Amino acid sequence: MSKATTQVLSQNRSLEWARQAGIVVGASLFVVLCARITLPLPTPVPLTLQNFGVLAVALLLGSRRGFAALALYLAEGAAGLPVFTPAGPGGIAQLLGTTGGFLMAYPFVAFVAGWIYERTSRRFSRAVFSAFAAELVLFAGGLSWLYVLTHSLALTAKWGLYWFVFAEVIKIMLAAAVATQWTRRFTRPS
Repeated sequence: MSKATTQVLSQNRSLEWARQAGIVVGASLFVVLCARITLPLPTPVPLTLQNFGVLAVALLLGSRRGFAALALYLAEGAAGLPVFTPAGPGGIAQLLGTTGGFLMAYPFVAFVAGWIYERTSRRFSRAVFSAFAAELVLFAGGLSWLYVLTHSLALTAKWGLYWFVFAEVIKIMLAAAVATQWTRRFTRPS
């Protein structure tokens, strides 16, 4: 292989790496924007569009890039950047607070949704199933952490489950619709 060919290949790899990094950073910023849309509830856990953002990122980017975007999101928050919902304390305090279990589960939620969806036919029903399975991971992490903090199943369910079930169904459906429409529109064979 000639020196010029090697340089071109190296340049192409660098450009692709930069493009992928930009996609991951953009996806983490999309989740930041979703975290800003919040509805206060009479619980220490607010209702936000964050989970929708996580699911949409996962379904659109797949398991690896989705995991990377949400790991970056947590790193941004842990570093003190104002990426979490404005109702919380921010930073490490937010990760250790009542929403910490949900937040810490986000990379795994993205991985599960992306992993399942990238192995399916990319239909709406498969996107719904992928997002639903990921939500099980989300609530397992979030409710487990709430239980550790409260030592009460009743309080855990009240703070982290009852208020959210209906909204999560809507977020799952919306993320699945976005993913399937995106797939139809931008990945059609020419």
